[in-house]
Amino acid sequence: MTWKLRPRTARRAAAALALLLGSLALQPGARAATTSPDTAPEASSPGRDLGREVLADNDGWAAEGTGTTGGAAADEDHVLTVRNRAQLVAALDGGSSVPKIIRVAGTIDANTDDRGRRLDCADYATDGYDLDAYLAAYDPRTWGGAKPAGPQEDARKASAARQAERVEMLVGSNTTIVGIGAGAVLKGASLQVKDADNVIIRNIELRDAYDCFPAWQPNTGGLGDWKTAYDTLWLRGATHVWVDHVTASDKGHPDDREPTHFGRNYLRHDGLLDITNGSDLVTVSWSRFADHDKAMLIGNGDGVTTDRGKLRVTLHHNEFHSVVQRAPRVRFGQVHLYNNRYVIPEDGDHRYSLGISTESRIVAENNAFEAPGHVEVADLLKSWNGSALTQRGTVFNGFPVDLVSIYNAYNSGSETDLATDTGWTPALHGPVDSAAKAAAEVARKAGAGRAAR
Repeated sequence: MTWKLRPRTARRAAAALALLLGSLALQPGARAATTSPDTAPEASSPGRDLGREVLADNDGWAAEGTGTTGGAAADEDHVLTVRNRAQLVAALDGGSSVPKIIRVAGTIDANTDDRGRRLDCADYATDGYDLDAYLAAYDPRTWGGAKPAGPQEDARKASAARQAERVEMLVGSNTTIVGIGAGAVLKGASLQVKDADNVIIRNIELRDAYDCFPAWQPNTGGLGDWKTAYDTLWLRGATHVWVDHVTASDKGHPDDREPTHFGRNYLRHDGLLDITNGSDLVTVSWSRFADHDKAMLIGNGDGVTTDRGKLRVTLHHNEFHSVVQRAPRVRFGQVHLYNNRYVIPEDGDHRYSLGISTESRIVAENNAFEAPGHVEVADLLKSWNGSALTQRGTVFNGFPVDLVSIYNAYNSGSETDLATDTGWTPALHGPVDSAAKAAAEVARKAGAGRAAR
């Protein structure tokens, strides 16, 4: 008789077998794995091994179908510890699908050359690019509302391409990236999971994906805005992705300290985590998104109808702290948002938290919001062509509130009311605690360096 494993079972069986073989290889007398000059295989510790852990059954949308095991099936030659940019690039292997576990030790700065020398914006500038010359060339008072074109725009694009070669890093299928201990940091990088499946990113701080060369985008109906290039983590066309115990922020270069040009803040950062271009089956858990403007975008355009039936995302036990907007903003996606904590500080800017956009179907359960007195409950929602939000168990400064009814009453006569039924009931999730209990746990356990708590 021939036995055939289901896809989920086969994937987990492969991961379990790799873990067993790896442990046997580390017994006394076993021959050490061959090392390379760029990366070194990392022996498994006798205790908990975060790199070999896989997403639990039913833990959000990423558990659907085959589940998410990342690089848990990697052989010992593909369990690598990296301590600098060159080692990380080598370990990522150009986004290959070979099962791999990449352990990040200490702080890795993406803005470094191949010898490890720190690079700044002046090192990337080329072809005569100069910010003052750029501002003079495309001042809307003289240039008007046309898209920038000419020598300075060409030079900006060439300079931006040089930085992109350093900071954009492709993550391939069957990969786990995990921080070692409590101090793993990836600084200045834009991790991009593009058209890849089965990826885990855990226990790491993603910091300051700083764009040296923002582009001016005129708007004939308004002031226009500055467009930046890099998300700290960008999922595009990605499936079965688990993001866990990650901290993402602008730490070191907050946008509110940047100058104003053409009447607009000279933004240097895009999203902290964007999930776009048909990405699907994603779980984001126990992570912290902080000190940022546009935190999380799910779905990248109202007209991208190919996203229908995709963008299925679970967000649970995450903290959004000092986030101005997009926590998240959703188009088309079927999103389960439960047991998250939102903190809006007294001196922090805030536009909205949940963005209800075209054909979005969000089910929000037992989330807690902490806000100063000038922030109203109605300020937590913003709708662009949205039609419905299912919510229950929401707490605002310790008091139970109904987000939809308050939003509808506040905006009566100016915006279309939101319905309360998005037409689906989440099935893939763990226990849903009360908002108060979850907020206390999230404050203690969410973010990088806390995965073992």
